[in-house]
Amino acid sequence: MNRYIVLLRGINVSGKNKLPMQKLREMLNKMNYKNVKTYIQSGNIILDTNEEEKKTLENKIKEAIKNQFGYDVPVLVKTIQDVKKTIKENPYPISDEKVVAVVFLSDVSPSIKTIKIDKAENDEFTISNDVIYLYCPNGFGRSKLTVNVFEKKLGLTATSRNWKTTNKLLELANTK
Repeated sequence: MNRYIVLLRGINVSGKNKLPMQKLREMLNKMNYKNVKTYIQSGNIILDTNEEEKKTLENKIKEAIKNQFGYDVPVLVKTIQDVKKTIKENPYPISDEKVVAVVFLSDVSPSIKTIKIDKAENDEFTISNDVIYLYCPNGFGRSKLTVNVFEKKLGLTATSRNWKTTNKLLELANTK
């Protein structure tokens, strides 16, 4: 049995794409996924499955959400090892976890290590394989480093999680 961290993008944001986590868990349990857990209302799921291929799992969950709830939302699947590596390789200081975030990408960035983005003063980002690390010491509200910008520049699907949520998901995934 494999354990995965599933990240949905664009649900329960500003009253759009409302998706109660209880109903999401029920749907996933009916799909025979095991030990289904959700964390906060922004589409963070931990589950066990015999499924080996992350892309297949992404497609199954995406299709089920579309069929049951009518929402066409991006779904990204990461292994526990993926998230451990992401946390370990963070290049930015964590003295204030509210200014560090991770943009998870649907695929490895196609040999792009840097892209040109007009960014707010002091904001930084680092592209590393299938993640982008964000460091926004003035807060994310003022930052121009958004998921939409990265998706457009890289041609990939993306979703972001703040540092606290990223660590909490790993913690939850490591407990039965």
